[in-house]
Amino acid sequence: MLLLCPDELRAELGTTPNIKHIVVGRCYNYITLVNPSLRYDCEEIWREFEEAVVQRSSCNVKVKDYRRMFHAMPQAWPCDRFLFWSKTRTLMHSYAAALRHFWTLEDTLVGYMFNDLIWCGQDEDLGFDFGSCPEWAACVHHPVYSLWRQASQNFAETACGNITVLLNGSIENAFNRKSMFGSVELDSLNPRMVDHVNIKVVANLEGPFIESCSQGSIVDLIKILQSRGFRWTCTDNDLTLMLLQCIHNPKQSSCQTCLNSLFHRKSLALN
Repeated sequence: MLLLCPDELRAELGTTPNIKHIVVGRCYNYITLVNPSLRYDCEEIWREFEEAVVQRSSCNVKVKDYRRMFHAMPQAWPCDRFLFWSKTRTLMHSYAAALRHFWTLEDTLVGYMFNDLIWCGQDEDLGFDFGSCPEWAACVHHPVYSLWRQASQNFAETACGNITVLLNGSIENAFNRKSMFGSVELDSLNPRMVDHVNIKVVANLEGPFIESCSQGSIVDLIKILQSRGFRWTCTDNDLTLMLLQCIHNPKQSSCQTCLNSLFHRKSLALN
């Protein structure tokens, strides 16, 4: 994380309005419609969350402060379905939705409840600060960052079987040691539980084409995996991922190449 001097700090929007109704409502929706096999006390989860945040300043909520909240919402996930990502959020969601096989952090209860929300407390008043909250980069113990750090660690620690990592080949440092995947999830993966790490590097259809399995920071990721005893594969320009991009941008010239390749494969299969 980038730490800024106090006079350089910039504030973003305050705590999301109606945050309690949103969080508790999402919890009930999750255990009623998304995963009805689960049994949780949504009101208790909210109380533990509120206690972790509102009694501390906006830059003083540590990972350990959420311990009781996470204790109230344990969750196990099936093997071979874990999907990790960095700088590929939109494509990742399309990929997971299309294949209906993967589990992402956003598919867990905590991810579902708190996705895209902002929150922070304040010293003077025991309540949420709806006026302004600091950016993530403003402090080490940011309340939003601390929650996602613990959630990411829990998710990675339980990963098992074949896992997939989706990285952006159109940016430098596609694998960034300061990202949530690079700084938390990667180190939390257990080589005794994870059979294979399947890296998929996908560039934007129009480029630029900066990193791949054989160049850039992806090579550093592979070295780390090897040093820790993980078995791995790496794929550039996965056909399914390219097709998903073409659905949103079909006029790209590379989409015609992609379709021709697909038709050629089908022709060979028929013959």
